[in-house]
Amino acid sequence: MDLTEVDLLAWLVPAAVVFGSAAVLVVVVVLAVRFARRAPAARRRAAAELGTAGAALVQLDDAVDELDLEVGLSGALYGGGAPPSLRRARMTAQHARDEAFVAYRDAGDPRVVPADAARAARDLHRRIERELATIEAARREHRDWIQANVGASEQVAGAERRLAELRARMGDPGALLRELEQRADPEEWTDAARAVDDARSAVAEAERRIAAAREIAAHPTRSALEDLAGAERALRRADAASRTLEETHRLVTQAGLAVSDEIAAARSAVRSATSIRAALPADQAERLGDEIRWADQQLDRIEPTAARRPVSANEAIARVRDRLDMALADAHTAQQRLHGARTALPGTLAAARSAIGHAEAAIPEHTAGLDARVRLDAARRELAAARQTQDPVEALDAARRAIRHAEDAKALADHHRLASAGE
Repeated sequence: MDLTEVDLLAWLVPAAVVFGSAAVLVVVVVLAVRFARRAPAARRRAAAELGTAGAALVQLDDAVDELDLEVGLSGALYGGGAPPSLRRARMTAQHARDEAFVAYRDAGDPRVVPADAARAARDLHRRIERELATIEAARREHRDWIQANVGASEQVAGAERRLAELRARMGDPGALLRELEQRADPEEWTDAARAVDDARSAVAEAERRIAAAREIAAHPTRSALEDLAGAERALRRADAASRTLEETHRLVTQAGLAVSDEIAAARSAVRSATSIRAALPADQAERLGDEIRWADQQLDRIEPTAARRPVSANEAIARVRDRLDMALADAHTAQQRLHGARTALPGTLAAARSAIGHAEAAIPEHTAGLDARVRLDAARRELAAARQTQDPVEALDAARRAIRHAEDAKALADHHRLASAGE
């Protein structure tokens, strides 16, 4: 039987109403879910989950440092490297810590949907808790083994060997400091001067701890492990301070050798920008002209003191090159960008290493807040990427990101220290 127009409409209208209502309902549900995933309440939950994961990440970072201490102590006790099981535990923990920093940074990205950030933070927290339990088990097992198999006198002798090796490696810290005094203004080696004081006080503390452990070792019923661990911590602080001194000396020396070339390269970049400006439309040429004049003024300001302040000069030159490149933007040809990157890269890498050194000096062991640690980790990763990539443009971008992360890390560490001092 043929359907009439009335019959067809009688069937289509209810069907359209049903399917239309279903479509509207689906749209409403989708929008509601999307709103719920991005609503203020979801953001608060994500922030809370990230805070919990962040606190656990600080614990993990400190626990890895303590495991490093355990490995160092084992090296002293066994007259060489740490036991393979302990070394494996440290390597696993370091890898987990590095991955956790990346995961935390990714979860905290503002572009991530709050619900996804909360889920990622919960997963990260669970992984960190498992790793913390593994680290504690490895340390407990190792301490029990030492207690059962290594005599107190052997432990003290091992610590004394470590102290003697450190003294031989450090030499006279004052000699490097005196050389820095001759090369550069005091502002250039503030970290080095602090490192000399830290190294000397740490060595003195190690001596006191070892003497206390030696006295305890004469009593079979007493354990010298606490004093030995304290001595190892002091030795690690002295070693870190010695490395800071050596790194500062290296940076100042290399910056002094390179600063005149960096100034010349920056002047050349300004001349290149001036020639590019001549071919630009009037409005773009005017904006670029302002930046060129600013760069010239900055270089005129930097140059007179560059010989005595080479590290600061190189850092300032890197900022000038960065701003000038941003002003040029699309006006650069690919060849010009490549040439500019090649000339700017050495100085920018040195500036990045210097900025990271300042951040590391501002973040003493176990005292930095999470944000400073995360930024410092990001700076180290960007510097490593800059050193590894073969493309000068990509390397330059990575080095500049490293500088920004390191400067942020230092600022956050300084703020954290001032806030803690005010409490």
